Amino acid sequence: MSPEISQTSDTNPLIDNHHHRHPEPLTPAVLHSLRRLELFLRLLGFFHDTPLSAALSTVSFLFFAVAAPALVILVLYCSSPSPSSSCSQYHLKNFEVETLVCQVTAAATSLICVSMNLRRFGIRKFLFLDKFHGNVAQFQMDYVLEIDDFFRSLAIWVLPCLLLKTAREIAKVVLVDNDSVVRSMVIVITLLVSRTYSSLIYLSGSTLFSLNYKKLLERNLEVVVYIEEHSRLTYHLSEISHRFRIFLIFEFLIVTASQFVTLLETTGNYGTIDFITAADFAISSIVQVVGITICLHASAKMSHRAQSLASFVSRWHALGTCKPNETLRSSSNVGNLNTANSAVPMGNSETESEPADYMLQPMNMESLLYMSSYYQRQAFVMYMQTNPGGITIFGWTVDRALLDTIFCIELSVVTFVLGKTLTFSTSDT
Repeated sequence: MSPEISQTSDTNPLIDNHHHRHPEPLTPAVLHSLRRLELFLRLLGFFHDTPLSAALSTVSFLFFAVAAPALVILVLYCSSPSPSSSCSQYHLKNFEVETLVCQVTAAATSLICVSMNLRRFGIRKFLFLDKFHGNVAQFQMDYVLEIDDFFRSLAIWVLPCLLLKTAREIAKVVLVDNDSVVRSMVIVITLLVSRTYSSLIYLSGSTLFSLNYKKLLERNLEVVVYIEEHSRLTYHLSEISHRFRIFLIFEFLIVTASQFVTLLETTGNYGTIDFITAADFAISSIVQVVGITICLHASAKMSHRAQSLASFVSRWHALGTCKPNETLRSSSNVGNLNTANSAVPMGNSETESEPADYMLQPMNMESLLYMSSYYQRQAFVMYMQTNPGGITIFGWTVDRALLDTIFCIELSVVTFVLGKTLTFSTSDT
């Protein structure tokens, strides 16, 4: 390989070709962000690196996400002996239980999948921070911004749901319940902590999925180096797909089933449906739809970026071939014509005894280099077109076409449920 390949550059490639070099030390900003992220994930119970941490995570999840809300729903709700209490009218136990089951299932899937990956790879390897990159400072600064966006996204989606849940529980206590103030406060705090804990676990797993690479082909190197970098990019996208495919499949199935049950219950119920009775369903649906939307958006974005590299390479090939200030092209064409004309003997008998006049002219090396570069770029374009890459789930590429298919499936489910539950009747007057 030519020595130009190892030259430094102003910009950083996605994956440097010197993969045998040791990773660069992380900057203090990256170390601070990683510690903050690791502490947050450890508090939620995602780290199972020791038997004690795994046991504490399991016990915490069973208590905060399952036992505490189940105790409130099944035992503490509507336990007032007052016959005038209207709690039973607004407390639909099947609504509450179904919401809890969907919420716990989604959070458990996120906790199990992410904790298994963290236990197997560790936080650095899980985020691909152990790889050497060309411009380490810029890459690490980008990752600091990505981690900040991770916390910002959680705050944007969890806080409104928490406020909505708080308003629902306070309205229920004021308008419906006849319990004591202390008991009502215990119920409200328990449900708020449980819902916040489950939502954070579910959305954390979804948001972690989007912490991945962005850039490729930013240096002017040889085609072989570009092919090596694209091969490593495809390998890492395959790793991401393998780590998250079970998570994506289960989350999609859980969210679909949850929305199916929600729609079936709300449209088929003949009782009172208002803010107090249906707010939990609404909050759970918002959290689940946001989580799966984050996953699908990140998957489609990575797949689109990987697939758009083919058009980028085609444009790069066209610019390299048809560059206006490129004189090599015209010189190579003239050189080929001159070489061809001078290599053909004219049949002059007076000069047939002079072999020196019939020697081939020297080959135009600029033309050969130009044609070699052209065919290399053309081969690279064909390679990119036949190897698009992207996030896959058991062979299915998660791109815009798959999102259209998912939308059609969900729309079919909605229309099916509405057709089974909604009826229109006309009364004769």
